[in-house]
Amino acid sequence: MTERDESEIDTLLAPDVQHASAGATSFALTVVEGADSGATLLVAPGRALRVLAGQSPACDLRLTDRTVSRRHAAFELSGARVRVTDLQSTNGTFVQGLAVLDAYLQGGEVVRLGATAIRVERADGARESPLPAAARFGRLLGASPQMRRIYPLCERLAASTVPVIIEGETGTGKEVLAEALHEMGPRAAGPFVVFDCTAVPPSLVESALFGHERGAFTGATDARRGVFEEAQGGTLLLDEIGDLELSLQAKLLRAIERREVQRVGGNRWLKVDLRVLSATRRDLDREIQAGRFRDDLFFRLAVARVELPPLRAREGDAVVLARHFWESLAPRGQAFPSDFAARLDGYAWPGNVRELHNAVARRVALGDEAPIPTGRSPAEAAPPGGDPLEAILALDLPLTRARERMVEAFERRYLQRVLAAHQGNVGAAAAASGIARRYFQILRARHGP
Repeated sequence: MTERDESEIDTLLAPDVQHASAGATSFALTVVEGADSGATLLVAPGRALRVLAGQSPACDLRLTDRTVSRRHAAFELSGARVRVTDLQSTNGTFVQGLAVLDAYLQGGEVVRLGATAIRVERADGARESPLPAAARFGRLLGASPQMRRIYPLCERLAASTVPVIIEGETGTGKEVLAEALHEMGPRAAGPFVVFDCTAVPPSLVESALFGHERGAFTGATDARRGVFEEAQGGTLLLDEIGDLELSLQAKLLRAIERREVQRVGGNRWLKVDLRVLSATRRDLDREIQAGRFRDDLFFRLAVARVELPPLRAREGDAVVLARHFWESLAPRGQAFPSDFAARLDGYAWPGNVRELHNAVARRVALGDEAPIPTGRSPAEAAPPGGDPLEAILALDLPLTRARERMVEAFERRYLQRVLAAHQGNVGAAAAASGIARRYFQILRARHGP
């Protein structure tokens, strides 16, 4: 990281202190037991959707406790409370001695991660502060509290030139946010170039990134610039950076650090001046732990991070976005169908905003004949005698998301069956399931009544 980057990051994070002093809802996380006793972190509006605690250097609250996972738990504001979520840690997350997957804290609780204890307390003078009134950031649209909470951070990032990693599930709008950061920043007059790391064969990625000279390989009949040169003076988005071949990551790191590239088959170093943004659907901390992603490249790219929430977690945004898409897709004067709107918020949208856009496009094209999404899982929606696994596979989701959908469907059906068997008695159902009543309640809340 250059001195310029460090200076810009200090400027970006400085408003968090201003928010706290202004009396906004804020919480202080203080390590009161463990190797990092005394470490503190302020969870305040205007910084990010959530802050992470764990061993990874990319975590906001970095812990050296060996019993803590790389990304162990997340803390995020939720109204006048703070929400703690276990991130599939090895040793679990405990609140007041009780194991939790997800919990809301009022302040005064002790959260234990491995051998580390963290006290969660309201910051002095904390009170609830209204969220920004903006319903969009550039081309990124969303009026939900979950989206409005990240807009102030996006505004500060847009005004800077530091590298940013945008994280989120497939279809959440990562490329849209990247373009908004470019268009609202100091390099808006320059080009915005997107390189999809999954769209180019591995043997051609180096040439696509850095360019090649004539005769560098079979078929190279002319010299060609790579995306680094094409983005000169502007912004380069490395989309799905988590899928980049490990052998190319070292070369990419060098290009970013030294701001120069060498074309394949060439012997000259070419200076480049551009901003690098990255996007990924993958958990890069886990990819680093598995040896599939270089930690030094990650730290260079993740000077700042923005996590886009999935559509199912964005209250009311499905209808807001659907109306926006309808206005651009439907013939002028054609009213947005009320029966369609009534079904949108009850669906989980595994494909997120991209799936919603496709659903609106189908409705515009097919009218009442278009299939309408429902709140049912694919397993429940399968016809009698049908294979619920095939229903999920038919969605063509990435492996991890398809597996999640199958687990969700299984848990929902299991809860329904065990509750019915015990006449709705939660305590008896939890005991028969072999899990704690509290965990049973969490699963029940997650999957509905």
